[in-house]
Amino acid sequence: MTLPVNFVPAQAGHRDAMAALFREVCRAGDALPFTEDTPDSAFDAMWLATSVQAHVVLFEGEVVGMFKLNANLPGRASHVGSATYLVRPDMQGKGIGGAMLRESIRLAGAAGFRSIQFNFVVSTNRPAVALYEKHGFVVAGALREAFLHRELGYVDAYVMTRPIEQSGP
Repeated sequence: MTLPVNFVPAQAGHRDAMAALFREVCRAGDALPFTEDTPDSAFDAMWLATSVQAHVVLFEGEVVGMFKLNANLPGRASHVGSATYLVRPDMQGKGIGGAMLRESIRLAGAAGFRSIQFNFVVSTNRPAVALYEKHGFVVAGALREAFLHRELGYVDAYVMTRPIEQSGP
């Protein structure tokens, strides 16, 4: 089932729901390198800084997903975008992740990014890896045992990338 999604730029009023979703995903220990006790200041810097395009996905007025898009690195690498996606666990498998991915690719092109790079995709997060590959991402490299999975112990993390089509020269 694919839910109709409504993307909204993240606002101050979304912050608490976003932080709660972030902590819920961190608590699961299977997808993000952060822990649920990550300080609020670090969350705010990652998700709400002016250099970040953060969006929430609303369904029936509730935040059910969120993504952020930003330059992967500054200066001579600022033409490469990076993104992070979170879907509320009870809403996974409903097309929200794919919709966020497609929207972020569109936004990346509009922002002038030439490619998108994911620096840290947990190799055992098969749904995420499959979704990214379906949308043209390839594994550029594996970081051996870079992630401490809550249940599986040390597992690899992937660096994944894909180009963004440019309409101009």
